[in-house]
Amino acid sequence: MSKARKISRRRFVQSGVAGSVALAGLGVGRLATAQAAKPNIIFIMADDLGFADVSCYGQRDYTTPNIDRLATEGFRFTQAYSNSAVCTPTRVALITGRYQYRLPVGLEEPISPLTAKGIGLPPSHPTLPSILKKADYATELIGKWHLGFLPEFSPIKSGYDKFFGFFGGTAHYFDHGAKSRTPLFEDEIPVDRNGYMTNLLGDRAVRSIEGSAKSKQPFFISLHFNAPHYPWLGPDDEEEGKRVKDFMAPRRTEWVRSRLLSGRSAA
Repeated sequence: MSKARKISRRRFVQSGVAGSVALAGLGVGRLATAQAAKPNIIFIMADDLGFADVSCYGQRDYTTPNIDRLATEGFRFTQAYSNSAVCTPTRVALITGRYQYRLPVGLEEPISPLTAKGIGLPPSHPTLPSILKKADYATELIGKWHLGFLPEFSPIKSGYDKFFGFFGGTAHYFDHGAKSRTPLFEDEIPVDRNGYMTNLLGDRAVRSIEGSAKSKQPFFISLHFNAPHYPWLGPDDEEEGKRVKDFMAPRRTEWVRSRLLSGRSAA
């Protein structure tokens, strides 16, 4: 397994404009020679993950071997700046490719059905999935959306063929049935699914990748985990999750404090 390559921002930008010669020099020459075949794209986002929360960026209290492997076999960015490290503006920038504050939805944080009615990503606005869809890609979002609520806004209305996930900014890791406060959806229909949220999203992604791989159509899958976003429930914390009925502020501060005082990790 080769060591992770180091690359400056200037070098990375140059690679995007200099064509196949620069790409080959960066060790991804195969991309330049295979432009006739449309590559499959899987984009993975972790929610509220800090720069130093994974071991390939310096975390020493625990290890993240699978993420480290991606870094080792790919690229690791060490000079970057986020002009808005919060939920909705981040997603606005990623899905539109624009400075997020050019759109009203990019000015809102957090978006909720109660405080931001009528605010969301306009279905008419071009997005990464809508553009890829026009290029004959199958598109799917798995996980967190947080760019507006039904009936005006949804992933299906903004370029995704399929959606499995939740609409809001946060979701319970166990209590996510069709009648829960933060239900899971199949496209635009709430559904009952039992299990730990991270596993449900990961398993769905695996099934989607396996199914898409059997098709000749190229695919784009956005996998947006809610972890490690609050309420910070691990796979063994289902009973704790039942105890914390209202996991939104202000009670969450009291809950985190009680876990810390009891010697249990809050993260």
